[in-house]
Amino acid sequence: MGSSISAAEVRKFEEMAKNWWDPEGSSGPLHSMNPVRTKFTRDALCLCFGRDTMSAHPLQGLSILDVGCGGGLFSEALARLGASVTGIDASEGAIFVAREHARADPVIQGRTAYRNITAEQAVDKGLQFDAVVASEVIEHVENVPEFCRSLAALTRDSGAVVISTINRTAASYAVAIVGAEYLAQVVPKGTHDWSRFITPDELARLMGRVGLQQVSISGMFLNPVTGRWSLMNDTAVNYISYFRKNNTTPSQIEHI
Repeated sequence: MGSSISAAEVRKFEEMAKNWWDPEGSSGPLHSMNPVRTKFTRDALCLCFGRDTMSAHPLQGLSILDVGCGGGLFSEALARLGASVTGIDASEGAIFVAREHARADPVIQGRTAYRNITAEQAVDKGLQFDAVVASEVIEHVENVPEFCRSLAALTRDSGAVVISTINRTAASYAVAIVGAEYLAQVVPKGTHDWSRFITPDELARLMGRVGLQQVSISGMFLNPVTGRWSLMNDTAVNYISYFRKNNTTPSQIEHI
């Protein structure tokens, strides 16, 4: 299978690897986003697999692939919910950071595994999981249709895929590029390319073509005063979507 990876994007995040676990550094927005993307994903997977969201470990027994896992922020959050998480990333530096951080907690280390491979390489190895997550990744890949095909191939039948990303709107340019990179400088300049952003409709169509139908979608909003994220109906800037493999139809889309 071909590669969807952008070498330039990999180099960019390789340089940021050492700051993955610094909430005050370049990965700060991901730290603050982690609770809401984790909540959405927990609820989506509980819906998909018939689990109780109020359970202490609602994802116990599920295998999850975290594509573009970076330093392991999302992987560790899902592991704390009981899942067995495999994190993959094209950045060798990020994988080193993820492994080292997991070693500090025996429970997390026992529930996580990290590999320096791409999604396409994982497909070539025949890997499949109950659920696949790709958070803040798809806007950085070179070949989006190829990436979507890989996500589908890595997901077991009736399994789930959760993607979070940034919409391509005037609002997202103002917030994610001008605001975050140039005014507030909460992320390094050049982190995002607005032309790479994908709209919810575009993503739903691409995923539908590979057998992944959208079940739910929610916007994600960062309060500039409190610095906290929340889920909302407005998807004009950040959004997160849950897809199910070979199970639902587009008419079933709802906001959660």
